[in-house]
Amino acid sequence: MSASTLFAPTTVAGLALRNRVVMSPMTRRFSPAGVPTQAVGDYYRRRAEAGVGVIITEGVAIDHPAAVDHPDIPNFHGAALEEWKTIAASVKAAGAAFIPQLWHMGGHRSLTAGPPNPDTPSLSPSGIYEPGTRFGAPATENEIGAAIEAYAKAARDAVSIGASGVEIHGAHGYLIDQFFWAATNQRGGRYGGGMTDRLRFAIEVIKACRTAVGPDFPIFFRYSQFKQVDYKARLCQSPDELAAFLQPLADAGVDVFDCSQRRFWEPEFEGSPLNLAGWTKTLTGKPTMTVGSVGLDGDVVASLRDGVDVIGASSLDRLDLMLERGDFDLVGVGRALLADPRWVEKVRDGETNGLVGFTRAALETLV
Repeated sequence: MSASTLFAPTTVAGLALRNRVVMSPMTRRFSPAGVPTQAVGDYYRRRAEAGVGVIITEGVAIDHPAAVDHPDIPNFHGAALEEWKTIAASVKAAGAAFIPQLWHMGGHRSLTAGPPNPDTPSLSPSGIYEPGTRFGAPATENEIGAAIEAYAKAARDAVSIGASGVEIHGAHGYLIDQFFWAATNQRGGRYGGGMTDRLRFAIEVIKACRTAVGPDFPIFFRYSQFKQVDYKARLCQSPDELAAFLQPLADAGVDVFDCSQRRFWEPEFEGSPLNLAGWTKTLTGKPTMTVGSVGLDGDVVASLRDGVDVIGASSLDRLDLMLERGDFDLVGVGRALLADPRWVEKVRDGETNGLVGFTRAALETLV
């Protein structure tokens, strides 16, 4: 791995970063009653001290009913904000940028929580949890407006706690992505129908957040083709469709696209080596972040199912080539960094034999 690429200083969206490594957001559930503890703060600080360039937090709940489905997922409102202010300061003091990821799960229930409970409050475009599964009632326009304001309030609070930027979670079948996906958005009117109308909710969220934070505060936006309930789902079948999807989001105020795919090395469209982040950068001209099994050898889904080790650095050679080619600007490291806080130091210094492998057990601790 060349020190001139992944580990070299760079500037993205006005953020001066010591390297291109981003701690990718990963749900942890270690914040009782939604308030992050000292252990949560130490978990992020350790990775910053060990060389990560950007910390994007686990998804944090905006101040809106049923934003998340577990009491130990951290909030980004109320008593939690003072704790996030302390965490942001400690991460930045250790040399990393700090970016909270704003999250509303919508009608989606996490896969570990079992089947959806029809009595649980929810918000979704059409009351559809997944194709063929009804869950609650379609959101009213008043409810949609309240959710947009909740995102804007959270973005404003990110500025107030001293965050370096903010990320809006628009991927993986959660609320914003439910509006994108025709299989879960079957409403008519302003927020349903064709792609132009299915984009409207996200555009209004982004614009509201941009108004809340001003012109110079970086806004990241995470999106994906796949969904938690359907890994083969695709919002866009061609580069032209992807361009039509992305440009309105960029025009609304996105500074950086966080492009989530399961395996970063897989081309997005036939006939080109570009992955999802590569196509996104080409089509919008915006900086992008790639993510998907970075630093892992083996199948992550199998590791979660079977508890086997997934460890290694062989895929980093491909990553290096893609970075040098200019396909994307930042690299999200998820489970590899969850298992080993010193992942950056070890890979940068050639100590790959000492890497700690990821197993399902790593999800149960804050190492």
